Amino acid sequence: MTLSNTGSVLATLTQLTQLNRTSVLASKVKDASFPEFICLLDFITAEFQQFLRALEMINHDALETMLEQVMDAFTVKIGQILQADLTTIFLVDTDKGQLWGKLPQNNTNADREIRIPLNLGLVGHVATTGESLNIPDAYNHSLFNQEVDERPGYRTKSLLCLPIVNSSKKVVAVVQLLNKAGEVPFDTKDEESFRDIANSIGIILETCQSFYMAARNQRGAAALLKATQYLGQSLDLEATLRLVMDQARELMQADRSTLFMLSRERGELWSKVATADGATFMEIRIPANRGIAGYVASTGQLLNIPDAYKDPRFDPSTDQRTGYVTRNILCMPVFNSEGHLIGVTQLINKNQGSFTNSDEEFMRAFNIQAGIALENAKLFENVLLEKQYQKDILQSLSDAVISTDMQGRIVTINDAALGLLGFPLQQVDGKNRLLWEGKLIGRYVWDVVPIDSLKGRLQESLTTGNKYYLPEQSLTVGLVKYPVTGVVNEGNRQDASSTILGDKEELLNGEIKSQSSDDNSLYILAIPKSDDPNIYIPWNEISWNLQSSTYLTKDAIQEIERSINLTVNPLTNPQGKVRGGLVVLEDISREKRLKTTMYRYMTPGVAEQVLALGEDALMEGSKKDVTILFSDIRGYTTLTENLGASEVVSLLNKYFETMVEAVFNHEGTLDKFIGDALMAVFGAPLPLKENHGWMAVKSALDMRWRLAEFNEPRLLNHQPLIHIGIGISSGEVVSGNIGSHKRMDYTVIGDGVNLSARLESVTKEYGCDIILSEFTYNLCRDRIFVRELDKIRVKGKNQAVSIYELIGEIEMPLNDATQKSLDFYAAGRKAYINRDFSQAITYFEEARQLKPRDQPIMIHLERSKNYLDNPPPDFWDGVHTMTTK
Repeated sequence: MTLSNTGSVLATLTQLTQLNRTSVLASKVKDASFPEFICLLDFITAEFQQFLRALEMINHDALETMLEQVMDAFTVKIGQILQADLTTIFLVDTDKGQLWGKLPQNNTNADREIRIPLNLGLVGHVATTGESLNIPDAYNHSLFNQEVDERPGYRTKSLLCLPIVNSSKKVVAVVQLLNKAGEVPFDTKDEESFRDIANSIGIILETCQSFYMAARNQRGAAALLKATQYLGQSLDLEATLRLVMDQARELMQADRSTLFMLSRERGELWSKVATADGATFMEIRIPANRGIAGYVASTGQLLNIPDAYKDPRFDPSTDQRTGYVTRNILCMPVFNSEGHLIGVTQLINKNQGSFTNSDEEFMRAFNIQAGIALENAKLFENVLLEKQYQKDILQSLSDAVISTDMQGRIVTINDAALGLLGFPLQQVDGKNRLLWEGKLIGRYVWDVVPIDSLKGRLQESLTTGNKYYLPEQSLTVGLVKYPVTGVVNEGNRQDASSTILGDKEELLNGEIKSQSSDDNSLYILAIPKSDDPNIYIPWNEISWNLQSSTYLTKDAIQEIERSINLTVNPLTNPQGKVRGGLVVLEDISREKRLKTTMYRYMTPGVAEQVLALGEDALMEGSKKDVTILFSDIRGYTTLTENLGASEVVSLLNKYFETMVEAVFNHEGTLDKFIGDALMAVFGAPLPLKENHGWMAVKSALDMRWRLAEFNEPRLLNHQPLIHIGIGISSGEVVSGNIGSHKRMDYTVIGDGVNLSARLESVTKEYGCDIILSEFTYNLCRDRIFVRELDKIRVKGKNQAVSIYELIGEIEMPLNDATQKSLDFYAAGRKAYINRDFSQAITYFEEARQLKPRDQPIMIHLERSKNYLDNPPPDFWDGVHTMTTK
């Protein structure tokens, strides 16, 4: 049976596919008889068998040498036919613009590869023009180029150079025949004889090259795929480096390969290479701007060097030292996903020939995959470092921290959390640690941390992303000590209890008080039964055997009771989506209560220092030289009479918040709040590095500035402004904790405290906001502007004291009006003290012209006029006695 069209069925299929008319074949098959269909199948089978044989050749290891074998055979036969002494076939390498061939070497089986520029010499002329050259005297021809046409040690006389073209009439090779036998020139018959076989040779060479390139591409793609798979599977940086080097060497058929990673911080390229034994690796580092690799790292450009010793950037010292000979080098950059250079690959000595443009393309594709793999490995290394860093942070926290997954199961738990539950921290690296982590990780956190509302709050946080803070929660758990060889008898409670070793006295506040290094006991967590607090369940695990019980009675365990502050936070990813939960348990034991209490009235830094001295540092009284500041709101009753209770509390909270900051910012200690008044101490419980009087003055000036800011919105909202009075005095006091361990009230007592409280009241009489005693003034007189208000004797005291109004820091110059007013006032005070009341009135009147409403001026003006009419007794010393507190 035959078909009407006996041509290649596959050729027809190809044409139909190219024309997008695949339905034509289907119609032919549809209309064909059964014998015709059988015949059609035979044709298709024959064509596909040819393709299969071609694929087998491409995958065959020997294909890569086929082209060389064909060239060798053709070279020998053409030389015989045309009776030439020396025959060479040069193949055209269009990628590199070269002609290359192989010349036999004397006394060796290896041939020497020769490469000639495509546009030079006699061979280059034939390759570029396609014209034949028949030259009887080569050395006298105008195109003869001694550098490329002369064979060292060989004298060329006659020369025949012929092109070989492919099916597309392009020159694919040039045959060069030297010195015809008999020392006669080549003739036209020689040329005709060659043309008879040239077309066939051209097709054969083209086919061999096509098969060679197909095999090259297929092997390269397979190697690249294999490398990509290996690289994608590895997240270890050093392992990835080794894989990259091995796969690159195999892919490029190179003798050596090195991947250098770029260290921008150190300006170096580094890599790890195998030592002589091949079992270990050593690190090498080179400057990032030196040598071949340094040039590529600096410029980001590839280098394909066919002869290393002719390149000035090559350093031959390593070859000279090791005896290794570097022939050619392919060095290319490796970039990450963001286009930043992260490394350099360097291949040395291709097994056959030098590296081609095709090699560059394959290596460029390989480097893209290598860059991704290296970036992933580096990211993974950073993730491991970050994970370890986070773990170290977690373990260093003094608070108990437990992270959970989205179901509330424990993922991580730090040592503080284990200790809170009674874990013996002395065995942190022993068998107990493995037991506790194995029992706790993966459990629902509320099953092993029995705190009311923990489950609900955590589940709500995981669902909504809300944060919760639950202060002063109760946590009760139990700790049981078992021998390693002991087995809990699940038969009854009494048997389980009887296996306990040791005495409860070994436990103190849930932690092991003493433990020998060879202690073979395990410590087990027990959780109270939800409906019976007198029964404890080890690990809160319900027995798998319903007929038995693991219950423990209360007297069989060491009960641990803690008061904690509970915080529940969601863990979110960068997009803000909840991916887990964080449970923080703050142990507010007696020590923490002390710290929390101290934070209320002193800065954290001072509190830490005091705690470092021990609790007795506060309980025991001591004499200290300090400065005391009293502050009070003026007209507080009138200010708040029209406000509700919540509004009064809100106002005071906002006011005290900013005033306490003024105290803490200048290293003061908040002693107490007395209604709307504030008392602060500077220099206790610890002495200050700076002058305590100056620090108190700075705090008072800070209060003045903060009050102005506090009043700004009230002024805009037409609310009554707040005014304060501040009294400051310095002296010796007794400081310490007044009260008991249950009710601690740290304070200072002494004359200095009483005087500063009196001065705060005196501010009302003199219409000033800040008054200093002479004791504080003398501590910082060279740093401040003041006005001596008076010399007074406060109620209950016989000793008089000079008092001063605080104007401001000396660094802030006064304006002319203020300075003149102060000068007139000072002159008036001097005359007043000297009983020259007439002159005093003159000065005070001058001062009043500048400040008509100044209260101290008005007070002294009124006193001077009174004393002018009613002179004081001879023993009068200018002291004014206060009749009220």
